[in-house]
Amino acid sequence: MDERLLRSLTPEVLGVLVRRGADFAAAEDAVQDALIEALRVWPADPPRDAKGWLVTAAWRKFLDATRSEAARRRREDRVDDEPPPGPATGTDDTLQLYFLCAHPSLTPSSAVALTLRAVGGLTTRQIARACLVPEATMAQRISRAKRTVSGVRFDRPGDVATVLRVLYLVFNEGYSGDVDLSAEAIRLTRQLAAVIDHPEVSGLLALMLLHHARRAARTTPDGGLVPLAEQDRARWDTAAIAEGIGILQTALSRDRLGEFQAQAAVAALHADARTACETDWVQIVEWYDELVRLTGSPVVRLNRAVAVGEADGPRAGLAALAALDPSLPRYSAVAAYLHERDGDPRTAARLYAEAARAAPNLPERDYLTRQAARLNTDNDRGTPAS
Repeated sequence: MDERLLRSLTPEVLGVLVRRGADFAAAEDAVQDALIEALRVWPADPPRDAKGWLVTAAWRKFLDATRSEAARRRREDRVDDEPPPGPATGTDDTLQLYFLCAHPSLTPSSAVALTLRAVGGLTTRQIARACLVPEATMAQRISRAKRTVSGVRFDRPGDVATVLRVLYLVFNEGYSGDVDLSAEAIRLTRQLAAVIDHPEVSGLLALMLLHHARRAARTTPDGGLVPLAEQDRARWDTAAIAEGIGILQTALSRDRLGEFQAQAAVAALHADARTACETDWVQIVEWYDELVRLTGSPVVRLNRAVAVGEADGPRAGLAALAALDPSLPRYSAVAAYLHERDGDPRTAARLYAEAARAAPNLPERDYLTRQAARLNTDNDRGTPAS
């Protein structure tokens, strides 16, 4: 049984049912039932046309469910004309499903869950494990999301930017359990790139590939955090880096710069440096300037302050930081790093400890705690800051 094939066909089959007039929630349930049937039947009797088999099976499941509900009997007259079995049409409804799952009425967490279910073909259990929530909680989240988008019709072009934000949220969920959501997000973004020609789609795909290429070097064997400057670059995936840079160059050549292309350009400059010392920080600051212009994001300005500190010295970085709100996530960590580089280890130690208390995850908290402890030990011994 080719599970990848089933997952890749899921959005296409779901799209066919929705286009035939099925309610989204009912159609999604029918497709899931058809997938279960396929897992039971296909090992002994594989179909010649997998998509056609799934469309026929899902449509029958949908009709059975429709007939069994008294509240939908009037609707049955409209949908009871079953198409004959045979090869499925070549129409690809995947793009419509992306826009449906990224509907503005959904919360970000619901949009991520629905995208993984409807477009990614993952089970509720897989999504729950990957997002580190109980299965019952995830089932409720998906059910609410399906009810929210049921009956939505697309009479206007969807918002590509919203779809890309949802995919980036999926990517940043990372890895847990039996589903690697970073790899899944890359797969889904490749799928999106195949049905829509947009430079920001390419920019997001490039960004994901460039970040994912460094994954093996990001943590120690026991799960500890390894900062970019300390990573073993021999462990980076050079094939993914080359692919990401190639995709980015093609996107940039279209002269329609967007947020994800600019982020990918920063990642490409990091990936292109053979050592941390060879990083072109001046260019990185220039790309952050573009990102500030495009987004105005305080988080982008925070990252820019780090780059300024590397390009022009820690005093310049601290000056850039001074214009920002200290309540920003990771503000204290950035301030600690710049103060340490500026030769003020006592302030840096205090800020590292403060940043550790506010850290969003255990590896980051442990890393920041170790930095504070290191500087406090050096301060007690009178050792000069490195």
